[in-house]
Amino acid sequence: MNYEDFYRQSIEQPEQFWAEQARLIHWDTPPQQILDQSNPPFRRWFVGGTTNLCYNAVDRHLSERADQLALVAISGETDVVREFSYRQLHREVNVFAAVLQSLDVGKGDRVVIYLPNIAEAVFAMLACARIGAIHSVVFGGFAAHNLALRIDDAQPKLLIAADAGMRGGQVIAYKPLVDAALSEASAPPPHVLMIDRGLDSQMKYQAGRDLDYAQLRQTHEDASVAVTWLESNEPSYLLYTSGTTGKPKGVQRDVGGYAVAMALSIRRVFDIAPGQVMFSTSDVGWAVGHSYNVYGPLIGGATSLLYEGLPTRPDPGIWWQLCERYGVHTMFSSPTAIRVLKKQDESWLRKYDLSKLKWLFLAGEPLDEPTAQWITDVLGVPVIDNYWQTETGWPAITLMPGLDLKTVKFGSPGLPAPGYRMKVIDESNGMEVAAGVKGVLVFQPPLPPGCLSTVWRNDERFLHSYFSHFKELLYSSLDWAIRDEDGYTFILGRTDDVINVAGHRLGTREIEESVASHPAVAEAAVVGIRDELKGQVPIVFATLRRKAGDDTTAVAQAMQQRVVDQLGGVARPARVYVVNALPKTRSGKLLRRSLQALAEHRDPGDLSTLDDPDALDDIRRALERDPDRGG
Repeated sequence: MNYEDFYRQSIEQPEQFWAEQARLIHWDTPPQQILDQSNPPFRRWFVGGTTNLCYNAVDRHLSERADQLALVAISGETDVVREFSYRQLHREVNVFAAVLQSLDVGKGDRVVIYLPNIAEAVFAMLACARIGAIHSVVFGGFAAHNLALRIDDAQPKLLIAADAGMRGGQVIAYKPLVDAALSEASAPPPHVLMIDRGLDSQMKYQAGRDLDYAQLRQTHEDASVAVTWLESNEPSYLLYTSGTTGKPKGVQRDVGGYAVAMALSIRRVFDIAPGQVMFSTSDVGWAVGHSYNVYGPLIGGATSLLYEGLPTRPDPGIWWQLCERYGVHTMFSSPTAIRVLKKQDESWLRKYDLSKLKWLFLAGEPLDEPTAQWITDVLGVPVIDNYWQTETGWPAITLMPGLDLKTVKFGSPGLPAPGYRMKVIDESNGMEVAAGVKGVLVFQPPLPPGCLSTVWRNDERFLHSYFSHFKELLYSSLDWAIRDEDGYTFILGRTDDVINVAGHRLGTREIEESVASHPAVAEAAVVGIRDELKGQVPIVFATLRRKAGDDTTAVAQAMQQRVVDQLGGVARPARVYVVNALPKTRSGKLLRRSLQALAEHRDPGDLSTLDDPDALDDIRRALERDPDRGG
């Protein structure tokens, strides 16, 4: 079937379409009703059907692929590689589930998981799913206050943590953060289950509260834990995302709809068949990590590579070495990671046999055309942008090489995925705009399977956050977009990242694209800062591909001229700062608001997820060195 027919059926005959897709997973009780949308925008998929994410990810495969690799956990920090077949993964998950049950964790209980990209994070997630507990993975190393906020909202029965993680060779102790978070939290769990990696010799246990997983594991090594079957619309996990009020939103995912979305997308979007290998470089604490490090590949009967560390450690060839060693078929990473590798010698990419690598998917932020062109040329494989959010759980806009690969257009994530009824509308009147006209990207309910079902214990916030922006009941992505004549969507940045220059509304993404097209530029971030005359003006922070011998002042001026040539004089950056590094979170997202705050001499805010503190110091020095013109 071609893409057009596949997509059209998902929109025009959703119940028939999703009934067919539901056959991709195991149901203990078949669904009694495919879609209930009697209370929009809330909807329920596969009503009455009972299933289990762990069973679909592990148990279901034991008859055919018990000895096939299921999970490979690699640490570029500790130089440890751990391989698990489906049979071994099943054993580890059963043991972990038994430990959870021994701590009185059962169906509906919440478990906060505060772990780095290690095998135990996968065991813990699957063990929760097995017994019907609701897991909430918090990015390892997240600040104590942010962890406390999530604990208070989820009110977990148990917290699972590691003694430490590692980043760039530096040990990041987790236990002091856990202790501080639990001291602050008003609803701390009665127990903390510790995974001791031997990285923090100073770690101290609190008697009666803290428990060592290795010791408990010994008493449950032969455990066999029955699967708890859940109605399709019961919650499977919570994943917290930033909220405009400062209080994080607990994105609530269901069981059946999510399992079906994973089964469909792993095959049709990512082109992964049973037995093939997928390498997602995300962290398990993020949405991509949930969907395509853990659940998606395993539900699809594939092998998943889980990586801890930087793409440049122990050397810039480590990811490509892993692709060769395990015969990776599909790789999924972020534009930021590729821009990091773009600064390295290309010989690292050409050193390994990548003949089995068929696709590179990139997501998490807009993919600029220069980066897409560079990695396409070097790898010699199609690079597929795709757009989604924590809330959607899987790509909303993408190409689908596992079904029917359409033309790749650099700068666009592609076409709407099955079930996503997408429009680009005028923010002032809610009317759909013509091709080539900028508007707000929205989705018409019902949202397809896999998307959030609500905000944890807060239906009103769900409605207000996502469906209150227009007169018509529409899910607002809060992203600017343009659709071309062929239906391809181009994301222009957040609606709250707009620079208003003397009445002209400019998207930061548009200026960044222009700056990044300069051959000397490796990466750029554009922010708007206050200006007495024009209201706001854009300024640029950029890193260069070639540092030695470059006249940074000349390059900065060339960037400004390029913007003028491509976007007009109104978009000309007021200042350009050439810096050594840009501040990013550990998931690779640029901290644009912190950059803006520093440029305006304001508090940069919470920097708990900052990957490299030196990058922010570099920005401060650049601003102090040349506050008026940059360069």
